[in-house]
Amino acid sequence: MDASDLDHRARTQSGCVPPHLVSRLLELGRAEAVEHWARRGEWFCAREWAGLLGEQGRQAEALELLAPYLATGWWTATEATAGLLERWGRAEEAIELTRARTARGHPNALESYARLLSRHGRSAEAFTLLKPHVDDWSLARAMVDVSADAGRDDEADQLLAARIPAEHRCDSPWCCRGLDSDMAIGLLAVVRARRGRVDEAIALLRTRGVTALNGRDQLARLLAREGRIEELRTYAATEDLGYAAHELARALEERGDVEGAVAVYRQAVDAPVRRATMTVHLAHLLARHGRGDEAIDVMGALADASGGDDWILHTLCSLYVDEGRPEDGLAHLDALTERRGGEEEWDLFWIRLPLMAACGRVDEGVERARAHPEGDTSYAAPHIAELLAGAGRTGEAVAVLEEHAGADTAALAGYLIDLGRVDEAVEVLRRTASRPPVEPSAGRWRDSPPF
Repeated sequence: MDASDLDHRARTQSGCVPPHLVSRLLELGRAEAVEHWARRGEWFCAREWAGLLGEQGRQAEALELLAPYLATGWWTATEATAGLLERWGRAEEAIELTRARTARGHPNALESYARLLSRHGRSAEAFTLLKPHVDDWSLARAMVDVSADAGRDDEADQLLAARIPAEHRCDSPWCCRGLDSDMAIGLLAVVRARRGRVDEAIALLRTRGVTALNGRDQLARLLAREGRIEELRTYAATEDLGYAAHELARALEERGDVEGAVAVYRQAVDAPVRRATMTVHLAHLLARHGRGDEAIDVMGALADASGGDDWILHTLCSLYVDEGRPEDGLAHLDALTERRGGEEEWDLFWIRLPLMAACGRVDEGVERARAHPEGDTSYAAPHIAELLAGAGRTGEAVAVLEEHAGADTAALAGYLIDLGRVDEAVEVLRRTASRPPVEPSAGRWRDSPPF
């Protein structure tokens, strides 16, 4: 085994048996296949099988299974092995294993080691280890997470405050490297809110150039968590991306105020930049509370206004299926096709296939799909195969995908597994392996592609 190859295959989930197919093998009672491939370099099989061995009290066998992966020096194997040891009540062994990799300078080891120490009553030690690395944003975040149990929030506060220069505010999450001022503000707000200084935390967050990252808004979440609904409502009215409005609606729904949440979304859709996203949130909210017909109405209006964007139509048609109205969904698509002069590209055509299946019209769906001008392409094949497999015609689904090598190897492998052809499935998956980088990065940042 080679660490670079293992890492590349695990990260890209190419050239290997991915986790969801390992789960499918176990669900189908093919545990012997999981064990077989676990001993032949299939990491996700090995990880799952080691966990099952541990649950059976066969911890020594589990560690023996993981030993070849661990011997490569691959960090993921180290972390997984330490996690099993911790789960088995062997925390000191997990700590020692992780400490050894930390001593070798692995870039991810220090954070893992410190968090492991903190989970086992050694938070002060963890804080001391992390403190010198506060300029690394991930280690700074870990430091904040352990500082409360360590009784070191005062020190964390001072360290973070010192990294917030008055003369600079980042205008995007990627403005500065390491612990930029906006990140420092966010972490400092966590510390101060935890210490009961909520007003200070809120005031700090209001100074940030960007409060939203990865679809979440820290200020909105803090206001919601503290029950400051009116302040959140005021903030939502001015926050352009709609994250605060979503947080407000979620908070109101959790309080049982569904109508209030609906009103928030209906008001938020008035902003063109967030209309589609807010409408989808509104539709899902309505559907969750037994108002599926209303959900369909609002999504239908959005679909008509958008001119038929595929993702919006897909959401709408999924609602039609969920509400038991597939024929109405097909009628909507037919009307759209007619407005377009009878033309329907595959990106829109395939959306009707689940609706036809729900109507019991699988044969017609397959016939129409194959007759479509793009029906014999590699990107159409997975949709046709899914339609066939959903009707219990798995062998035909396999035949469709085999006509287009590489069209959807994970789906093909899954269908082969369903047919009991496990070795063929693994062979298909392994044929798709891509090559790992010649010089894999050992750190978190790169100055030039590939990043």
